[in-house]
Amino acid sequence: MRHYAALPRPLEMEGTLVRVTGLVLEAAGVRAPVGAVCSVNMPGDKPVTAEVVGFNGDRAYLMPTGELHGLASGARVVPLPVAQVAPRLGVDNHPWRRSEDRGLHLPMGDGLLGRVVDAHGQPMDRGGPIEQVHNEPMVRRAINAMDRDPVRQPLDTGVRAINALLTVGRGQRLGLFAGTGVGKSVLLGMMARYTAADVIVVGLIGERGREVKEFIEDILGDEGLKRAVVVAAPADAPPLVRMQGASYATAIAEHFRDRGQHVLLLMDSLTRYAMAQREIALAIGEPPATKGYPPSCFAKLPQLVERSGNGLNGVGSITAFYTVLTEGDDPQDPIADAARGILDGHIVLSRELAESGHFPAIDVEKSISRVMNAVAPREHLEGARRARQWLSKFNRARDLIQLGAYVPGADPELDAAVRVNPPLMALLQQDMHDGASLIASSQQLLRLNPSA
Repeated sequence: MRHYAALPRPLEMEGTLVRVTGLVLEAAGVRAPVGAVCSVNMPGDKPVTAEVVGFNGDRAYLMPTGELHGLASGARVVPLPVAQVAPRLGVDNHPWRRSEDRGLHLPMGDGLLGRVVDAHGQPMDRGGPIEQVHNEPMVRRAINAMDRDPVRQPLDTGVRAINALLTVGRGQRLGLFAGTGVGKSVLLGMMARYTAADVIVVGLIGERGREVKEFIEDILGDEGLKRAVVVAAPADAPPLVRMQGASYATAIAEHFRDRGQHVLLLMDSLTRYAMAQREIALAIGEPPATKGYPPSCFAKLPQLVERSGNGLNGVGSITAFYTVLTEGDDPQDPIADAARGILDGHIVLSRELAESGHFPAIDVEKSISRVMNAVAPREHLEGARRARQWLSKFNRARDLIQLGAYVPGADPELDAAVRVNPPLMALLQQDMHDGASLIASSQQLLRLNPSA
């Protein structure tokens, strides 16, 4: 048996803070891999924790996770020992064997259920210390695509429009594409309360601080919080902390998935995550590309999204919904366009529907679930196809109908769409306090009959 504890501990190379530009710290003399955690120390002041995000020659670039007030040139930059970053690593993961162990390790475990934590795993809900947790690395090795089970089981989200016309599969990754004020937070809350999942993980990334408490108390509710973990990194947090919050929420979901549980991951929003990466990349000198987003932003998105999905050999799953803000309601926003290509479907929320009082404001014609054909029975698929046709036909003739130019009998297909429109609208609308099961939603869809 090999005893790693007897191995000599390598010398740590301390550095000196030589420059602060915006949110970027530049240190000379420190040798630490990208992702390593360092402590920036000034005599008499509280140390500032920072993470290595790049380097240039013998200069390391670090991004702080806290306030920079009080730092001055000449401050000591010390790589944190693994024993402090990851105090509970076992013998099989000896700290001096793996460079990724120098990265951040945060609390995981059942003690997080029902709690609200920040991006560092510290409680924000005034509920006292978190118990029944242990530290695990934030960096995990990617699952081989051939080792994942395909998406074959339907998932009941409790939202009638999604269950009926955009059926979701367990282990699917979808985007909620919406502008501001169209009800995406309410829709997330409905799914958090009614989705058939063992654990709900909610990542509130880059949102207003006021919305964090309102989402938890008014939208998620006590019932939804009991089986949920909420990770909050508000808009005023440093960009590295916002990115860390998204990674931490995903890591918590991976932890419960690897234990064989079915997890629902709700992240609001993927766009704020990309914006945080843009701030970091531009600050360390990466050239901007589309709309100011550097290339690393478009590389980071799939790295985050691909961590969710089904686990190894069908053990556990992560079904993920990522909200994507379409700035100015522009569907061709670069982040929205990139997200659409890496997700397994997209649900578009319409401002026009929201302004007319239609909630949830899901634009069924512009939305798609790419795995619906694999998880829904044939009769359900046929009913959804017919409903889409009726909806499209009615919407194209809406102006004629409102002007009184519609003449019954001239177009039998339009006549059918007009007759079926009231029950179809009743199917697509739903109060936020009422859940709708997958079976009931499917049955209501199949009962649509234009000849009735």
